[in-house]
Amino acid sequence: MKIVVTGATGNIGRTLVPLLSEAGEDVVAVSRRERPEGLPAGTRLARADIGSARSMRPVLEGADALFLLLGGELNSHGESPEALTRTATDAGIKRIVLVSSQAGATRPDARSHARLREFEAAVRSSGAQFTLLRPAGFASNALAWAETVRTRRTVFAPFGEVALPVVDPADIAAVAAAALLEDGHAGRTYELTGPEAVSPRGQTAALARALGEDVAFVELSRAEAHAHMARFMPEEVVDGTLDLLGAPLPAERAVSPDVERVLGRPASPFAAWAERHLPAFR
Repeated sequence: MKIVVTGATGNIGRTLVPLLSEAGEDVVAVSRRERPEGLPAGTRLARADIGSARSMRPVLEGADALFLLLGGELNSHGESPEALTRTATDAGIKRIVLVSSQAGATRPDARSHARLREFEAAVRSSGAQFTLLRPAGFASNALAWAETVRTRRTVFAPFGEVALPVVDPADIAAVAAAALLEDGHAGRTYELTGPEAVSPRGQTAALARALGEDVAFVELSRAEAHAHMARFMPEEVVDGTLDLLGAPLPAERAVSPDVERVLGRPASPFAAWAERHLPAFR
């Protein structure tokens, strides 16, 4: 089976591409970079822009399945999602796995997740078999603290006591691989979380234990966090993200069984993610 993987060099793709390759599938890794690192030997690389259906058309031709991950500016604007899904099905795609967001369902009126809701609708109406993945916040978002942990052994973050069940991107990749490779996932929507809710202060403590050193936690105000995030995120995405982090709804605090249901094992805790990524924090 030929599987096209967008976001192939990101937090999910770096795990997903090897999983599919090890399963013996013909994987096409899509990247806008010319020579991305970390792809398994023999993986085909395609330079294309997922924001352009025309750019993706030759990559999708003759493929059987598509892993669809939006990134950066595509989360807020771009051409019609139907343009991409129509191009995919015209090219022969029969199965689509889309990474959406938990907040797309829990906050149906939030502007910050409107684009993802549009892609969900386009995938649902595409005519292809589809699986929607709605993860909670990523454990890998903690990489934003890496520099200050390395240089000052300090984490700066807002809402220090607000606990959420962040999910390991490797678990998202494993669920995506199952949905791409196995029958029985068509039409399903999976809410993907970690096994427990953990606050930024709790994540800091987990990093300290993994490092074997003290790591201080300094709580930012919402305004301070907003100013920092606005340097690299659209305004509406910043506001929506801070709303979720600071005042999560009960459904956003809840632990979902879907990772274990699909994989037959518990979801990985934040502490396990921290142990695997220690080099970034040393």
